[in-house]
Amino acid sequence: MGRRRKGRDISGIIVIDKPSGMTSNGVLQQVKRLYGAAKAGHTGALDPIATGVLPICLGEATKFSQRLLESDKRYITKVQLGESRDTADIEGEILDRADVPDLTQDKIESALTQFRGEITQVPPMYSALKHQGKKLYELARAGEDFDIQSKARQVSILKLELLDFGDDWLELDVTCTKGTYIRSLAEDVAKALGTLGFVAVLRRLGAGPYHADMMHELEQLVEIKDKSEDFSNLDQLLMPTQTALPDVPLVELTLKQAHDLQFGRAIELNSQQFKAGEPAIAQVQLRLRYAQWDLLLGIGELSAQGVIAPKRLLKVPQLDELLKELA
Repeated sequence: MGRRRKGRDISGIIVIDKPSGMTSNGVLQQVKRLYGAAKAGHTGALDPIATGVLPICLGEATKFSQRLLESDKRYITKVQLGESRDTADIEGEILDRADVPDLTQDKIESALTQFRGEITQVPPMYSALKHQGKKLYELARAGEDFDIQSKARQVSILKLELLDFGDDWLELDVTCTKGTYIRSLAEDVAKALGTLGFVAVLRRLGAGPYHADMMHELEQLVEIKDKSEDFSNLDQLLMPTQTALPDVPLVELTLKQAHDLQFGRAIELNSQQFKAGEPAIAQVQLRLRYAQWDLLLGIGELSAQGVIAPKRLLKVPQLDELLKELA
């Protein structure tokens, strides 16, 4: 028999404005403690210097952490020109210095053009990517030789906009696919301008369906917890798990179908739920709307015959209670 996790079976997603200097895991652990949650996970680490959007998944929402990890991200970054750093950000040691050419908007825009769309990017040596079981930053700190070029990868820069610039700095708005390193982009843009550069400021404004307008500060959560006798006020800040699935088609199930789903059975949709001739869908979200409830039950695969095979099911205590009441 598995060991029971300590903590509450609370599920949902909260978007934290990660403070600079704090690790993403540090934020995760603090949120988990504040909520007394049995299970928690984040959706992709931000560099310690970075601030901004960090979605934290609690409970059953952690089953979609990987999906959010693979989603597009949006950043605002300030690139400091004229120096290179070993970490490619402001926390690193200076490696070299170079003159900064006179900058004009046309010159900068011309340099940025080559970085829009699909590009080949070499990750920074100080990163969590692994080589033969060791993280690259561990190799870098140990002074071990390693051909970083061998880790080059294809990423897509969906948007790259110049917001502002000065004599020796640029401010960029970047939307990119998963696995993109803004530190590498900063170095490459600086090189295209004929100089060196590193990330001085990095703020994430979006991660998949979550954006800056949804953020809460850790201090706000601590204050709410200190002033509350229970978790109810904190729980009100949680967004439903289904907010992680805005692009996944929805199928509403009947109570009978929801009951069968609990046992992992395939679900045959009725004529109101599925019309003959409709195509198969690789992923659909399975929802039950009954009385005041709107419950996400999981993810399934819909065949061209109108049969749903469950792929990832959630534990839904409200459904258990509802089925008991109606039994």
